[in-house]
Amino acid sequence: MSILLTQARLVDDYQALASWEDRYARIIALGRTLPPMPEALKTDDNKVRGCSSTVWLFATSESGKVVFQADSDAAIPKGLVALLLEVYNHRTPTEILAAPPEFIEELGLNQALSPNRANGLSAMVRQLMAYAAALKAQV
Repeated sequence: MSILLTQARLVDDYQALASWEDRYARIIALGRTLPPMPEALKTDDNKVRGCSSTVWLFATSESGKVVFQADSDAAIPKGLVALLLEVYNHRTPTEILAAPPEFIEELGLNQALSPNRANGLSAMVRQLMAYAAALKAQV
């Protein structure tokens, strides 16, 4: 499934939920599904700058695709980074860079999140895109 189709599916799934409380519950549950991030990767270099909580994001390239690993010390940011990985993980750098995260606006996350969390989400997106750009430049 393409990134754009994945984004559209997420929008449909989340908009089908009755309330923001239900959406937050799903985001938190999604964060719990993240595979454990090795402690060795939880370094200052891998911290997402601009998040009020601690969020780590790391990327490598495997067979031409970007493989992300992430974690957070807080439930909602962990769910938000998991949501981003659901869209962008295991994609080529070109695919990632060609598909801005329009689903964030379509879901209304920027309006529903506190200003600090919205800034943190934007910082996560910036770091994710920076990793994709750096890995694309290596090819």
